[in-house]
Amino acid sequence: MFINLSGFEIAILVLVALVVFTIARGVRIVPQGFNYTVESFGRYSRTLGPGLGLIIPYVERIGHKVNVMEQVLDVPSQEAITKDNAGVKIDAVAFFNVLDAARSSYEVSSLEQALVTLTMTNIRTVVGSMDLDQLLSHRDEINEKLLRVLDAAASPWGVKVNRIEIRDILPPADLADAMARQMKAEREKRANILEAEGKRQADILRAEGEKASQILAAEGRKEAAFRDAEARERSAEAEAKATAMVSDAIAQGDLSAANFLVAEKYIGAIRELASAPNQKVVILPIEMASLAGTVSGIAELTRAVFADEGPSRPASRSRPGAGVPITPSSNGPNSGRSGGGEA
Repeated sequence: MFINLSGFEIAILVLVALVVFTIARGVRIVPQGFNYTVESFGRYSRTLGPGLGLIIPYVERIGHKVNVMEQVLDVPSQEAITKDNAGVKIDAVAFFNVLDAARSSYEVSSLEQALVTLTMTNIRTVVGSMDLDQLLSHRDEINEKLLRVLDAAASPWGVKVNRIEIRDILPPADLADAMARQMKAEREKRANILEAEGKRQADILRAEGEKASQILAAEGRKEAAFRDAEARERSAEAEAKATAMVSDAIAQGDLSAANFLVAEKYIGAIRELASAPNQKVVILPIEMASLAGTVSGIAELTRAVFADEGPSRPASRSRPGAGVPITPSSNGPNSGRSGGGEA
């Protein structure tokens, strides 16, 4: 079934279709994070931001769709020579965003290619101004230099370089081996130094301890010697007093005190002989009867002192056999007789 349309109706339909097409061409929806440049007869006129935008159909058109979000630029690896003529392989990554869509579109033909080339050339420049050791240990300094140079160079393009990071620095294999040996030697040197320092400190502490112990031992010997000297002094004083008392008694005619003193010395000498470790036989050079008489004299002197008796009688007038002279007689029947006793 065919609909017969007149020429006027066909013209109206064509006109409506043209109007709809024209309106469709004049409405543009710009997504978030993008800017569109508008060209009028091939010349830049304005920039459309995110949202709904209108252009004049057949007169204006969209020139470039520019991403204004922060973007990552991968800088390929390249060879570079350091200041001390060491070859290294280095690569990096840069982060940038477009601030002016028109300048980034019309000031440079290929923005990303231009940024990559600019970054690579500046990396070689910075690497060539530094030694290898400085290059490996001062990455922050390299990043700062590259960021300053790239940001200044990309500013006319309406681009802001936010940061640039050196991703990897690879020296040659032989140079890496030499660096590993150097690091090992340095660590061994530090370990030896620390070990020697520890031994030195231990020796110092040990010497200080020995010094303190010797000082304490010397002070102890000094105190012991002082005590021994004081004891000997008191013993000498006591012995001097005893000797003075015996002398007074002898001066008063009491020979019992003399017998007591001699007997005490005599018994002490026998005790020393008997207590000697290498002595097995004790030889008595006097008669046993004389020893018994001496002991009787000691007993008589003791009774005279502690029983509050009168003046003691001379030892020669005591009862027979009680006071025998301590000097052995050469004509006695037992002169030179020896007695044996087990020590």
